[in-house]
Amino acid sequence: MTIREPIIPEGSEASYERFQFAPAFKVGNTIHVSGSIGSNADGSVPEDPVEEFAIAFGNVATALEAAGASLADIVEITSYHTDMPASLGAFMKAKAKVIAEPFPAWTAIGCTALAIPGARVEVKVTAVIDD
Repeated sequence: MTIREPIIPEGSEASYERFQFAPAFKVGNTIHVSGSIGSNADGSVPEDPVEEFAIAFGNVATALEAAGASLADIVEITSYHTDMPASLGAFMKAKAKVIAEPFPAWTAIGCTALAIPGARVEVKVTAVIDD
């Protein structure tokens, strides 16, 4: 039987209960990380998009670490951008700082809004760890 379990990093328990979603979910050796926005602890979004994107990847890393994985285990990235032409270059720079070869599959999608007002990107990933 394949083990299925929600991954709830320390400090995410209230969000898990309030919004009824897991920051990540582990199925066997695959980890599905929910979309992560680069907001500060107070919910605000940094004015600097590079800082926002770094926080988003930091949130992804935290969820992966709670599941026993790392950014190096990512096999797929999906990013949602509210203004892709204006922010894609900065996003690619932030991504290049944390994602190394072999590069995962990546899909970038334009959208009109995200859950937190002012957010420019939401990042979700799939990672696979060795058995």
